[in-house]
Amino acid sequence: MKQIVLFCLFILALISCRNGEKEVYLFTSFREPADEGLRFLYSYDGYHWDSIPGVFLKPEVGQRVMRDPSMVQGPDGTFHLVWTSGWNNDLGFGYASSKDLIHWSEQQHIPIMEFDTTTVNVWAPELYYEDETGEFYIVWASTIPFRFEKGIEDERNNHRLYYTKTKDFKTFTPAKLFYDPGFSSIDAVIVKRAPSDYVLVFKDNTRPERNILASFATSPEGPYGNPSPRFTENFTEGPSVVKAGDEWLIYFDAYRKKSYDAVSTKDFRTFTDISDKISIPEGHKHGTILKVFCRWGGETSSN
Repeated sequence: MKQIVLFCLFILALISCRNGEKEVYLFTSFREPADEGLRFLYSYDGYHWDSIPGVFLKPEVGQRVMRDPSMVQGPDGTFHLVWTSGWNNDLGFGYASSKDLIHWSEQQHIPIMEFDTTTVNVWAPELYYEDETGEFYIVWASTIPFRFEKGIEDERNNHRLYYTKTKDFKTFTPAKLFYDPGFSSIDAVIVKRAPSDYVLVFKDNTRPERNILASFATSPEGPYGNPSPRFTENFTEGPSVVKAGDEWLIYFDAYRKKSYDAVSTKDFRTFTDISDKISIPEGHKHGTILKVFCRWGGETSSN
């Protein structure tokens, strides 16, 4: 079955090349209750998505769940995948790599927050590759009770964003605070628009907000600030960001409405609801979006 799925992936890319299209989009996905594993969607235009059949990787580490799968492709062609491996009382995240999306390395549990055993969780690790330094960033949300001003949230739900860096996924820098906007925040995505121009899209996880906004920096490590207005309704989470044409599309899970929605923007300051212009298979839960580019003669690469 997995061989058929891989074949479908490359056939999709080859068809798009032959039709004169330049790219195919690949969306990592999972389904509740999150114990099945990694799935994929594909799209030719970034707006209309279909499922690729099958499960690519079944979770075997941590609490044996896979939520929020985030994937990037390194300069050597290797796909790197991280994911939420447990709800609470899990001090790390899952990691595996693959050259072809079928054959995967042995899964690892990276205990990134074990230095503080009062840590409640490690949620939604998000990968970002910085081509200027050759470093992979992993940003996630954790709660360390009584570490920050409580605000409106319970001490075990008062998240802040942390990060680590690696070049080889064997050694990782010590976990550090990545961004403290002054309130509980989760689900952070780094977007590079140009050199010295970075956007962080993330969720305000406080009551009654539970919505998504953006902050800005001149370095992937920040400091981030000058936040945008909240651009989603309350009870939304899991932003996924992709460039399509001259616009950025931000997908998110509107979990109270039980729908998957999106907005478009050119500047991350003004946003247009495009939920009526997208189509997402039922049951899809958020991950990250990659572009598969056509080069020549039917050959493809990813980014």
